[in-house]
Amino acid sequence: MSEALSKSNKLSVSLLCISAEVSRSGYYYWKEHCHEHIVRDSLSLDLLRTVHKRFHGKAGIRTIRMYLEFKYGIIMNTKKICRLKRTYGITTKIRRRNKYNTFNKAIHEDETSPNLLGRQFRVETPDSVYSTDITYLPYHGSRRAFLSATKDLCSREIVHYNIGSSIVMSLASSGLESKVSSLSESVRSKLIMHSDQGSHYKDKTFRDILNKYGISQSMSRKGNCLDNAPIESFFGHMKDEIDLKKCKSFDEVKAVVSEYIRYYNEERPQWTLKKMTPAEYRRHLNS
Repeated sequence: MSEALSKSNKLSVSLLCISAEVSRSGYYYWKEHCHEHIVRDSLSLDLLRTVHKRFHGKAGIRTIRMYLEFKYGIIMNTKKICRLKRTYGITTKIRRRNKYNTFNKAIHEDETSPNLLGRQFRVETPDSVYSTDITYLPYHGSRRAFLSATKDLCSREIVHYNIGSSIVMSLASSGLESKVSSLSESVRSKLIMHSDQGSHYKDKTFRDILNKYGISQSMSRKGNCLDNAPIESFFGHMKDEIDLKKCKSFDEVKAVVSEYIRYYNEERPQWTLKKMTPAEYRRHLNS
């Protein structure tokens, strides 16, 4: 290193290049382009961190890429996102499957409906198959609210939902008639409503609505939560992406969940929907 110092006590580029066994042209090329590379990385890193924070650290590479394109009109290569995350230590929190079932999924076998869906979750036509279930929403210590939601397996939209402070029977059926009556008779006749074997879906009011509008009822097999995986997946992602611990009242929970469902339907693009939101994908299919 001492040989690389000139009489003015400054480092000699030529001697440094010889010492490092690199060419002068290579050094100047690196010097010229390094700054541009750092600036580009800095701008991309700021965007990546913004999206990472928006999703509470739970957005994967594909989600980040889709959100950047949807929200900002910026197309960022997945390899670049991966490199930036690795270089700057940005990690994604992995959602773990809930091992425990909140509700008693079966009461009597003779009250169940056949499993018409049979885990055929890939559906090509909107309003052909709905997946519905109820989940609990913990907030403010030990308090709980309850969400009943129904998902269209084609567009992935949440087409109907209710949020209650208690798990009453009407949670699953309230407002359902208004939703299904808006569909044409020909659509209703081909529609399958799939659920687990919970008492809400064996309830007379719920079944009367389906029978009145000619909708077929399908139920998961006893103890097989994977038979109703699409709506369970929605619940899992929703709980990952919202923070109910900050809610101090039921009304706050209701507002946060309602806003998330609006965001999920209208603003959250999905990779398998051609990077469209559920609402956009439905419009695309109907155009």
